[in-house]
Amino acid sequence: MDWNVFAHEMAQLARSLLAQDSVQGTLERISRAATELVEGCDAAGVLILRGKRVQTLAATDQLVIDSDLLQERMQEGPCFDAARRRAGEQVFRITDMTALQQRWPAYAPPARELGVGSMMGFLLFTEGEDLGALNLYSRKPGMFDETSETAAWLLASHAAVALSSARIHDQLAQAVDTRHVIGEAMGILMASRQLTEDQAFNVLRRFSQERNIKLRDVARQITELGRLPRPT
Repeated sequence: MDWNVFAHEMAQLARSLLAQDSVQGTLERISRAATELVEGCDAAGVLILRGKRVQTLAATDQLVIDSDLLQERMQEGPCFDAARRRAGEQVFRITDMTALQQRWPAYAPPARELGVGSMMGFLLFTEGEDLGALNLYSRKPGMFDETSETAAWLLASHAAVALSSARIHDQLAQAVDTRHVIGEAMGILMASRQLTEDQAFNVLRRFSQERNIKLRDVARQITELGRLPRPT
């Protein structure tokens, strides 16, 4: 690998990642970059765990989805372990899936039938924040070596920072939108019921608590209806 060329490509990727306008767009660009920049990578995707359930994000190929679902069903596998940070593992590289039937006896044989030849996985994390695992697949055994691992690790490091930034931006945008909607709903209640600002907010808060509905959802209903929703 020409590392000078790779460094230039990574710089371009960093700009591209920061230019994405959504978390999903960032995830999709990360997965595509793995197939573009890491030699031998046929497919890639991000896996996150919610309890024992697997969620596949931005898969570039059905192979990724099938592998993730298989690991969820068997409750074992390399991506599963990486996402759980089992034994402190943050990186794994499997040169030949057929040689690992003892470690993941329920996953490895059917994974080979799916077409998994070799794999790599990298925990996406920043300080205090786990963002899932970036997983790379090749349909042929022996396609990933130390050079591939280094390239993918650099990609994962850039990806984690970009993904964390995208999530923060998305959370801030949602917070601004929520504040705007709540303010608009309070204005409707103040005008229609001759309430003060504090009284209007308390009406929103009580309605939210009594009906176990998020405050922003109550506010959105009020802005759509022009009044407080009637009890159902």
